[in-house]
Amino acid sequence: MQNKEKRHFTDIIDSFKGKEIIVIGDIMLDQFVKGSVSRISPEAPVPVVYVEEEDFIAGGAGNVAVNLAVLGAKPKILSVIGKDLKGTILKGYLKDKGVDVSALVTDDNRPTTQKVRIIAERQQVVRVDRESKERICPPIAKECMKNFKKAVKTAKGVVMSDYGKGMLSDHNIEEIINICRAKNIPVCVDPKIDNFLKYKRITCMTPNTKEAWEGMGLPPKKDNAAIINLGKKILKTLDAESILITRSAEGMTLFEKGAKPKVTTIKATAKEVYDVTGAGDTVISVLTLALACGASLPDAAYISNKAAGIVVAKLGTATATVEEIKEVL
Repeated sequence: MQNKEKRHFTDIIDSFKGKEIIVIGDIMLDQFVKGSVSRISPEAPVPVVYVEEEDFIAGGAGNVAVNLAVLGAKPKILSVIGKDLKGTILKGYLKDKGVDVSALVTDDNRPTTQKVRIIAERQQVVRVDRESKERICPPIAKECMKNFKKAVKTAKGVVMSDYGKGMLSDHNIEEIINICRAKNIPVCVDPKIDNFLKYKRITCMTPNTKEAWEGMGLPPKKDNAAIINLGKKILKTLDAESILITRSAEGMTLFEKGAKPKVTTIKATAKEVYDVTGAGDTVISVLTLALACGASLPDAAYISNKAAGIVVAKLGTATATVEEIKEVL
């Protein structure tokens, strides 16, 4: 990379600081219980885990918000938690990470989504999920939209982080997109299959290859030509400005709207891949933030690809810092 080009990307990254980004979607508390095994339970053929360490982190849309905070942005999380200890822990964790939690809504009749992972000898033994996948009720949805309309007045970008837990529904998806378009701010989507075709007229969607095929209801194919045709089909179906399909070891492919769609494939940059957990959250965080700073779609995708390469080289749910991204440039 030439010095002039590197300076261009560095200027974009430097402008991340202080940008207000709204993250709206499904939030969850990830709990990791780690320990060792020395015997099998006499009650059932399962290992007995002696707990040595226990950690709590924000998952789902919460991890997107934390990614943004690490990058120097000012993220505001808009989601629903329960009136329970899990919600209190989650809210406290986010505040400690620099995320604005003032737009969180508490639902007395809904539990905070939690995923408990039991890990023994570096091997996940079991995962326990506590959650409701029902759509949020109308009064709660109305309160969420009220908070969104207030927050979007000063926001520079919006991330819709859909984990299929009921936060995002037909009506609020359409309303959020319409508001963003009216204000001319980027709105980017990390989709789940149920709502895939509802995200019309957005700035960008960032499905992985599996989500892209399933979202369109098509059987997966591995050849590059099929991926190119798929991306163009999604772009046209959603009438989106762009689609960014993340393709693991093959990098990512950007599709931009036009009379003849522009297709750009960006090669993966990670030299070693230890853990892909959270890489999608990093991609959409960096992409949206770069677009909010005025970057072009190809430049935003390029920087997000560099950030993803950093994250997959780390163990566990990780984030990329501004300094790390600059270094790999």
